[in-house]
Amino acid sequence: MVPLSVLDLSPITAGSTAAEALRRTADLARHVERLGFRRFWLAEHHGIPSVASAATSVVMAHVAGATSSIRVGAGGIMLPNHAPLVIAEQFGTLESLFPGRIDLGLGRAPGADPLTARALRRTADVDPEAFPEEVQELLSYFRPATPGQAVVAIPGAGLAVPVWILGSSLFGAQTAAALGLPYAFASHFAPTHLHEALTLYRRHFRPSPYAAAPRVMAAVNVFVAEREDDARLLFSSLQQAFVALRRGAPGPLPAPREGFAASLAPPERALLDRMLAASVVGTPEQAARGLEGFARETGADEIIVASQIYDHQARLRSFELIAHAAGFAS
Repeated sequence: MVPLSVLDLSPITAGSTAAEALRRTADLARHVERLGFRRFWLAEHHGIPSVASAATSVVMAHVAGATSSIRVGAGGIMLPNHAPLVIAEQFGTLESLFPGRIDLGLGRAPGADPLTARALRRTADVDPEAFPEEVQELLSYFRPATPGQAVVAIPGAGLAVPVWILGSSLFGAQTAAALGLPYAFASHFAPTHLHEALTLYRRHFRPSPYAAAPRVMAAVNVFVAEREDDARLLFSSLQQAFVALRRGAPGPLPAPREGFAASLAPPERALLDRMLAASVVGTPEQAARGLEGFARETGADEIIVASQIYDHQARLRSFELIAHAAGFAS
């Protein structure tokens, strides 16, 4: 089995608060660190009632301070929402506080609806095509400062913070390949272009000081319980959340609901199945087969696991069973 990592959105469950969600995130990070997962990444989303990780770099500091060895990263920072210098300073600070443990994944989507994105950026004049240039500007702030350099990231300059490009389309693959950066694909919610993007990335990759060869991480939803029916019930929370988001009525992560998917009209069920095609749901044995199959299918160097589970104890147990299934926890 390839190495496994964790993608967390600090889920705010129905009836709970963001404060409780953030405490659960730190607890989960300590748990998966003990189990042997490689990384713990957090995602930037805004205006979504089920996500408490909007201030991603702040939550990363919370998680890194609660753990001791697991790598902590952004999966990712939506760079068009921020000035590259600000992100260089934030991640330079994180790297200074937690040396050798910080990752920076970058995406070009807003992670928000259009009105929220405009409120974040204070302007509607954002060119998504400028993303490669913004990434290069950010990378420049991590290089050692030169004499007479007008703008310097302090902290940041001279710090080797690993940078990844995130994507759910071909644009991110092209950017990662051209800049010679590792690439992470968001197949856990947008699997349509997974194989095409990975092929493009590997074919056009240019070796760089950041990576000598292509390096791929792919995301998959994983829900594991001792019984398959119980795992499928856990999965229903994510299914409900996706349907609510598509209907324009997002809310906190809902409690599991028996028979939810079967209750949907056929077009909505088909859409849900397409969006969540990269999902492994079942017993530990089924999870092992599913993860091994996904690794073979993608050729990924690493898999990052997303598990939006309503009950915290069930979530902890799911990751424990995943680690046993993957063979890296005793």
